[in-house]
Amino acid sequence: MKKILLSLITICMLVPSSVKADEGMWFLMFLERLNHRDMQKMGLQLTAEEIYSINNHSLKDAIIQFNGGCTAEMISKDGLVLTNHHCGYDAIAELSSAEKNYLKDGYWAKSRAEELKPSSLYVRFFVRMDDCSKRILSVVNPKMSEAEREKAINQEIAKIEKENNEGGKYTVSVRPFFQGNEYYYFVYQDYKDVRLVGTPPESLGKFGGDTDNWEWPRHTADFSMFRVYADANGNPADYAASNVPLQPKHHLPVNIGGVTENDFAMILGYPGRTNRWMPAGGIEQNVKFAYPAWVEGSKTGMDNMKKYMVKSDALNLIYASKFAGVANYWKNRQGMIDALSKFGVAKTKAEQEAKFNKWANKSANKAKYGNVVATINAYYAMTNEKAQHDNYLVQLFRTSAFGTVGRSLGRQLDIYVKSDASKRAQMAPAILEMATAMHKELHIPAEKDILAAQLNLYNKKAGYVLAPIVEKLAKENNGDFTNYVNATFDSSIFTSIDRVKAFLDAPTEELLMNDPLYVLSNELVNHYLVKSDELLKAQNDFEASFRLLVEGLRESKIGEIKYPDANSTLRLTYGKVRALPEDKRNDAAINNYTTLDGQVKKYKKGDLEFDLPTRVLEMNAKKEFGRFADKDGSLHVNFLTDNDITGGNSGSPVLNGKGELIGLAFDGNIEAMAGDVIFDKNLQRTINVDIRYVLWVIENFSGAKNIVDEMTIVK
Repeated sequence: MKKILLSLITICMLVPSSVKADEGMWFLMFLERLNHRDMQKMGLQLTAEEIYSINNHSLKDAIIQFNGGCTAEMISKDGLVLTNHHCGYDAIAELSSAEKNYLKDGYWAKSRAEELKPSSLYVRFFVRMDDCSKRILSVVNPKMSEAEREKAINQEIAKIEKENNEGGKYTVSVRPFFQGNEYYYFVYQDYKDVRLVGTPPESLGKFGGDTDNWEWPRHTADFSMFRVYADANGNPADYAASNVPLQPKHHLPVNIGGVTENDFAMILGYPGRTNRWMPAGGIEQNVKFAYPAWVEGSKTGMDNMKKYMVKSDALNLIYASKFAGVANYWKNRQGMIDALSKFGVAKTKAEQEAKFNKWANKSANKAKYGNVVATINAYYAMTNEKAQHDNYLVQLFRTSAFGTVGRSLGRQLDIYVKSDASKRAQMAPAILEMATAMHKELHIPAEKDILAAQLNLYNKKAGYVLAPIVEKLAKENNGDFTNYVNATFDSSIFTSIDRVKAFLDAPTEELLMNDPLYVLSNELVNHYLVKSDELLKAQNDFEASFRLLVEGLRESKIGEIKYPDANSTLRLTYGKVRALPEDKRNDAAINNYTTLDGQVKKYKKGDLEFDLPTRVLEMNAKKEFGRFADKDGSLHVNFLTDNDITGGNSGSPVLNGKGELIGLAFDGNIEAMAGDVIFDKNLQRTINVDIRYVLWVIENFSGAKNIVDEMTIVK
């Protein structure tokens, strides 16, 4: 393969004048130039080539993106995968039933034959990356509108993807960095036959629930295990009984020696999104308009799910996954509001932009950069109330199964009703399967309450310009949508599988077009998507100015950030095991770890968040920790590092200086919830599951030693 080259100009722009070892989400291809010396000083014992190589097996070959939204790692020569419990949650819930509730009770396959295949689950291996900035940027010019620019770039991206996918063998993704000032392409290989190997019971895997989420001290076994299968030649293949466990190019050794304060720790993973280049106006908009609406809309949906989830295990299973996803970001966004406000992040950014604006309006820079800050601020002023409105509407879409039904099942029925008999015969089974899958994940009484509550909230609080259909219905129903929703559900073809079947048997366009849920859903989505010419112009100017702001901050060296925002591409962050100030809630000797004793002290019998299996209580009382006990005699559960992570890093491996697995990243601390926008070197922490606790749960608590035996254990 050709060597990866980096222009001298780009090197100068990327090399940090003073790298903060605990800050940054770094590209693997630049480690040798930018980070390796720093990492060695802190305790790294690997070469840069041992971490990332395109010609030889390296650490990156063990790191995978899990189902598009999390990270995972290969931990055996036979395709064993470790990730977070909350990353495997959807698959575990799908495989569960009221009779075999793996989510509640846990599951461990005693043999390969007992491993369970979810309907849809994939992992993605990173093959290589390269810089294509010069090529992409050569097809655009400053005179283009943003739409014209996007079209030209997408055409060039399509060529790059085709050139590098080797006839469909690989998935190729070209991604923008530094707000579209640089571009890199990434080559991946996807495997779709991924099976559940094991999961702890929810009382361990989700111990602490929403109360402890984003909090320290934590005491949770947030892990689950899967296995990747391939054909006989190691190639990706659809599920088949003849498939065999994948033999990965590299798997991580597991070190059970434990960690201490200031030990080197690095994390590789797929951080989803940060906004550290976000202007002050964007931060202010989020804090005052967007996030409060997000929080209130999320809570409204959660409250109405919870009313039914507590009634039975069956109803809890239906909504468990959706509730967990909504709850995660509900607490995150509230934490963001609090942290961004407390630390005055918008003010700090505004001061930086004032310095930039002064530089931008010097004669040599004015033509290019002079209007950048003013244009950005004007855009945010125009869209503040719309941001609030849109977030209320988005939470309706996220929490109601019928909020976007017009664009999902409804769209298929629209095509169906307009097709001839032959086409309908082909479409009918897939539509019925789609409807069945949809209804498997909803409970009609709950959906009535969710939709009515969200419409009531949207009507009262969204402001801006409400969807005309909501204004009309509010007048007709005195501002209360309860009766309207009940009547709508009683008459809609979407609210039962039998009604969908009846429509397939006797389809009429008039029936579909007049269906109240179809009409409501489509009008809400259309209203969300519509943009005036004035708004489109402002958005065009904003996007161009934001790109220039980032370019100018880098050129002027006013900006301190030397790495691109996260965007679900593989990154490395390095730092150390690092305690927070003493906390009376933690019984550990140093506030950088927690113990099983501490977990048991939180135990509340029968509580949905803090119950524990009786066996855990008994084993802790007898100190049955086996080879996974720390030298202090306790069993360490979770520990802290000062690595720089965000959503998408869930499930990422925490590695020591030798590249051995010491933990599993799963959360951050709420005090540093501003971390997606600004890194706080004093407060920012990553919360990790100690790998010894993971192995104790598998081997000692669950009796699944067969799974531990296939790992490479190092002391």
